[in-house]
Amino acid sequence: MLPRYRLPRNAFGALAAGGGGVDGVRQLVAAEYSKNLTLIRGVLAAAEGGDQYKLARTGYDLLAAAWRGNRTAAEAVISYPAVGAWARRTIQACRAGLAPPGTEPAGLRTVAAAAAIRAGLRADIEVTAIGGQVSLPSLGAAIVRDSAVVVRTDGRRAVVGEIEVPAYPYREAPGWLGVHRVRVGSLDVIIDDLDPFRMPDAQGLLPRQASDWDGALRQTWALLERHHPTVAAEMAAAISVIVPLSGPAAGSASTTSPDAFGAVGMSLPSDAVQGAEMLTHELQHVKLDALLDIVTLVLPDDGRSYYAPWRDDPRPLRGLLQGTYAFLGVSGFWGRQRLVAGSGQRADVMYARWRAADAFAIETLRSTARLTSAGTEFVNGMAHTLADLLADPVAAEAEAEARRVAQDHLARWQSANGSIAFNEPQR
Repeated sequence: MLPRYRLPRNAFGALAAGGGGVDGVRQLVAAEYSKNLTLIRGVLAAAEGGDQYKLARTGYDLLAAAWRGNRTAAEAVISYPAVGAWARRTIQACRAGLAPPGTEPAGLRTVAAAAAIRAGLRADIEVTAIGGQVSLPSLGAAIVRDSAVVVRTDGRRAVVGEIEVPAYPYREAPGWLGVHRVRVGSLDVIIDDLDPFRMPDAQGLLPRQASDWDGALRQTWALLERHHPTVAAEMAAAISVIVPLSGPAAGSASTTSPDAFGAVGMSLPSDAVQGAEMLTHELQHVKLDALLDIVTLVLPDDGRSYYAPWRDDPRPLRGLLQGTYAFLGVSGFWGRQRLVAGSGQRADVMYARWRAADAFAIETLRSTARLTSAGTEFVNGMAHTLADLLADPVAAEAEAEARRVAQDHLARWQSANGSIAFNEPQR
């Protein structure tokens, strides 16, 4: 159950160019699955010698049995983004001697219960409720009265205490809150507004908003598959969960977490174009987060921070790299989207704005002398792709408007933060 993972060089080169394709993304998916397995084993190791070890061991053994009985079903739970986030937080809690709600090794029993249900195993296992709910990763949550309840499954029917899990768990039933599943074209995602570890540290998490997403995702996905098919194929391979977020009064919000590979947190898009841009942006973060688990691209943080043409605050080098990679994807998105009938001048302006911003950021990255050899190769790959985008002619009016917006942003940033070269670390 614990494979080691190495990224092939051709996959690294494809990812450095800003894409990766389905094959490259699948390499990352395999690596992150291996990471989650390692974290789960780490939970068991962290519990050793403590009063939670036997409980954690019970969960681990059931999870292993589910994997042997139905590997595909068990792997769907093991690779679920919230499971990786839970495992990391639990290991951290054990090391710190603290136990925030849910971050106990005994929680491995709940992960195992979900895997047993999906695998069609016969099993009885006691689990612990958090806030009156037992959240089964990738399935949903049962509303319970007791703090400890037994999950029973006979291979066809499952109950959590007295609450029956529906045969199709992605719907609500008495005492059961199902996560919402959206399948359209090549997209198959869970809208998770339930799992307590669904998006670590995200602000504005929204509960029970899943139904609003069905139409929005269908419209967004239709646009992506028709006009951005390569990106859509990567998304379908990489993104398995959408976490609803509350948005700002104007605009949108989106995020990812390196602890929850495959999950994207985002506010409900106002239209298909906004949704497609957000998903394109966050797909880049998902890919780079996974790549950074395998390859070191930047040297350890030295406290300096830099100007990112898309942020109002100075960014550490790793954050600048993340943003540069994300906006390489966004630049490509607008380069394609501007060719879609009815896109108007705004698409040209966005294309000119973000490709120029990315060119500035790439030169900043190169000037820092804080890239590893792999990091230099990676940034050079981005630069090669960007050169093709910069050679693409754009109307003079759009270029002028993009420059004006960029200059206004830089002026505001300098007024608030000072020099654009870098900000010295705090003394």
